[in-house]
Amino acid sequence: MVEIIPCKSSWPDEFRRIAADLRAGLGDLALRIDHIGSTSVTGLDSKDVIDIQVTVRALDNELLNALSHLGYTHHPGIDHDHRPALAEGPDSDWEKWLFEPPVGQRRTHMHVRVLGRPNQRYPLLFRDYLRCHSQTAGAYAELKRRLARGLADPTSYPDVKDPAVDLIYFAAEEWAGTSGWQMGPPDA
Repeated sequence: MVEIIPCKSSWPDEFRRIAADLRAGLGDLALRIDHIGSTSVTGLDSKDVIDIQVTVRALDNELLNALSHLGYTHHPGIDHDHRPALAEGPDSDWEKWLFEPPVGQRRTHMHVRVLGRPNQRYPLLFRDYLRCHSQTAGAYAELKRRLARGLADPTSYPDVKDPAVDLIYFAAEEWAGTSGWQMGPPDA
């Protein structure tokens, strides 16, 4: 079952603690570590799961070994992101690794993506757009609540949500073009 809960003021601090441990353990392998997803947007209701994006140069064995050493478990069945309609470029632009947290750490989803690929930019632009557009964030929260309540098969939640997220992302791309949005400094 998917449960959407009211925004918790503790989410940013929880992210910072986890990110500090990742930064210490990964060193230069992590080019940036960012708080993404709904828990990174103040006031946005969400699942109680901290989404973290670790940006790297490559998805390689050195990185896999470092994350395994830190206690993270690789999800081998999830190796790419949803590709938005009409996205150009090779399928490799949407490759990623997903990791579950070490035993005893709060629930997280750690997405590892390669610097400069569209799927590395997407969650940062999406997050920043929602941070600047509270009405859109509110409508998105309502969509998530209704999906969580109304889906007969909770495992289909991301499949149903992804196209709606794309609609927000397309608006965010237009906003980025008119506002001059740039990827800011990493969160950690």
